[in-house]
Amino acid sequence: MKVNIHNQTNEDIRDVIKLVRKVFKPIKEKLNMEVVFITQDAIHEMNKNFRQIDRPTDVLSFINDDASIKSLGDIFISLEQAHLQAKELGHSFEREVGFLAVHGYLHLKGYDHHTPEEEKEMTEMQEKILEKAKLKRSSK
Repeated sequence: MKVNIHNQTNEDIRDVIKLVRKVFKPIKEKLNMEVVFITQDAIHEMNKNFRQIDRPTDVLSFINDDASIKSLGDIFISLEQAHLQAKELGHSFEREVGFLAVHGYLHLKGYDHHTPEEEKEMTEMQEKILEKAKLKRSSK
């Protein structure tokens, strides 16, 4: 799978780009995917406009519904929120960004976490992908 990465922040994301490529390298997928790193203000506005939730979030995924475009869809990640959550959860920024990218990817693939069963399945898949990238969950 080709992952196209876009930076709409002022942060230097060279290490983040390497991390995202490492996370998705083992995944065999015919379609491409866009990962866009955005500011806290931008994701807040998107969350308000698309989900009617007036606060920032960490990741938003939008499935591509145009079959002529060879893309699963777009994932938007707030790096500021990733920094905050990594600190709050007691693990690395890299683990948090990897988690958010994989979480967004699984949403693009149709997975969700509305029920306990769905959440368990999605969590297990996330952890398998992250373990391959050596981004294990901290034991806080």
